[in-house]
Amino acid sequence: MAASRSPATLYWLGIDTGGTFTDFVLFDGHALRVHKVLSTPAAPERAILQGIAELDLDTRGLQVIHGSTVATNAVLERKGVRTAYIANRGLGDVLTIGRQARRELYNLQPAPEPPPVPPELCWEVGARTGADGRPVAALTEDDRTHLLARIERLRPEALAINLLFSWLDERDELTIASWLPDDLFVARSSAVLPEVREYERGIATWLNAWIGPRVAGYLARLDRALAPAPVAAMQSAGGTVRADLAGQRAVHLLLSGPAGGLMGARYVGRQAGHTQLLTFDMGGTSTDVALVDGDIRLTSEGRIGPWPVAVPMVDLHTIGAGGGSIAQLDAGGVLQVGPESAGALPGPACYGRGGERATVTDANLVLGRLLPEAFLGGAMRLDSAAAHAVLAALAAQMDMTPVAAAQGVIAIANAHMAQALRVISVQRGIDPRHFVLVSFGGAGGLHVCALAEALGMRRVLVPVQAGVLSALGMLVTPPGRQLTRTVTGLLDGFTDAVLDDHLQALAAQGRAQLQEEGIAGGDIEATFRLDLRYHGQSFALDLPWQGVDACHAAFEDLHEQRYGHRLDLPVELVTLRCQLQGQALEIRLPAPVAASPGAATGTARVAGCTQPVPVYARERLAAGQSLVGPAILTETVATTWLAPGWRCMVDPLGNLLLERDAV
Repeated sequence: MAASRSPATLYWLGIDTGGTFTDFVLFDGHALRVHKVLSTPAAPERAILQGIAELDLDTRGLQVIHGSTVATNAVLERKGVRTAYIANRGLGDVLTIGRQARRELYNLQPAPEPPPVPPELCWEVGARTGADGRPVAALTEDDRTHLLARIERLRPEALAINLLFSWLDERDELTIASWLPDDLFVARSSAVLPEVREYERGIATWLNAWIGPRVAGYLARLDRALAPAPVAAMQSAGGTVRADLAGQRAVHLLLSGPAGGLMGARYVGRQAGHTQLLTFDMGGTSTDVALVDGDIRLTSEGRIGPWPVAVPMVDLHTIGAGGGSIAQLDAGGVLQVGPESAGALPGPACYGRGGERATVTDANLVLGRLLPEAFLGGAMRLDSAAAHAVLAALAAQMDMTPVAAAQGVIAIANAHMAQALRVISVQRGIDPRHFVLVSFGGAGGLHVCALAEALGMRRVLVPVQAGVLSALGMLVTPPGRQLTRTVTGLLDGFTDAVLDDHLQALAAQGRAQLQEEGIAGGDIEATFRLDLRYHGQSFALDLPWQGVDACHAAFEDLHEQRYGHRLDLPVELVTLRCQLQGQALEIRLPAPVAASPGAATGTARVAGCTQPVPVYARERLAAGQSLVGPAILTETVATTWLAPGWRCMVDPLGNLLLERDAV
């Protein structure tokens, strides 16, 4: 398609706000331009405005697609607004009771967890809908009077409404919402997650209300600051949504940034001819890993902090290991790395911003794998003396040299990340050796060879612009929606026509939302899936819709593949799913500009290597050029450590294809 989502657009800007850096990728219809600035967690929009100013951009003719950590941080730091919760009479404590799962199975005296909503803000109404969707009890004027009196007395900023069987009949929730003051942020379960399981539905609705004002306020400030440029936000399941609508869908933004990274990895992988990918996104604060087998996997069983998040989101595993992860000894004198991070301020000691504790980035600098003069293309010189000082202090506690301490820090960080990759692959019965390990994020290239070796993998792809791949992923992500609705019953009791009608009704709802954003109806594609289970089971498997009979057979095959057996039980339909997406911006990655193979620009001393290691500037490498490790490859937004025993070839698009020598 043409490189335009709007006829007035001249430039497209993808922005990924991370815990340490905010990344920018600018596309002018022909070429890409990248940039990084340190994040400003207290007010993320400040870093965005700084980056736009440094890129010398006029917001007229600019279109912005943004992945934000605001929703995630608000939840993890428990900085939501004062939120009330409305349920049916007798069910006000559902969120407090939860599933009665114990986080520490063998701890007889676990620390008490505060309830999501304090008891004084859990309110009940007398309305009731039955399991057949028929009304059992109606709302009354007393319900309205008592509700408004509590709002007046307790002054919540947001309100979550979660009534039984609201996915069958939303009228009571709509009536309650109509009673409420206009300045109150309201989330209805029938709109947020119209599915079975009142606890999971209630948590999703409460999260949406709890962080909604924070997210909506941030996006509104950003929207105003960037006017007249239209701003869209990345959603956790992929697909973008207009910023002024995204605030009402805050729970759908919890994995906004990581979703952009996966979209970017899939996009680059397809252009390079690879569809089976194990992705490894290492930033300054955390590492995200995921598996892409042709397409990105979604899950409705994600978690954020201690809470389940049943809205669709990309299926990934996150750990607190990044370039800024702090290394320290625990009470028993054992070296630990992460999950605490130095963040953007003060950041690692080598950033020269006051950091006083050793981090993974400091360790890489001490080992010689990072070059102080080449960081961010030379725009930010690293302080080698500060890095050596904090590693020396750590080493003194362990009675070893600073280099040995740095090697220990890297080894532990790698062990954490390798285990995360096993969780997403080996523990699901998938052999990672059949996949290509795709490394991105600012710190990923420094660790990718070691991680591939740990998993027995021999092929690695370091994409072009790997350090800002999440921001690139924002640009190639189409506008979209993920809609779900519970429809229960034995699968064989439905006809293809009946289920088609239900699915097309979902699609019509999503198309209306996208057309409200200015997406032409003819550009919107819909795909459908079903959640199926054996009758009596609690959890379901997700399959593409292909007709009743074909879905029945496919479910039994998948159940046997996943769990090793079939059951002589009827198959039950649980939930319908509809994915809609408009057209994506088409970006062709430019071929390397170097006409002839680039020579090394210098050498570096790297711990563990007896001879000086050659250093190459990635932008000077030509398509088809091969390198043999050990070597350091520098670029503006990342550094790649080509370890001994590895070879590197530059593909026609500028991606680095790493292969391990036979062992």
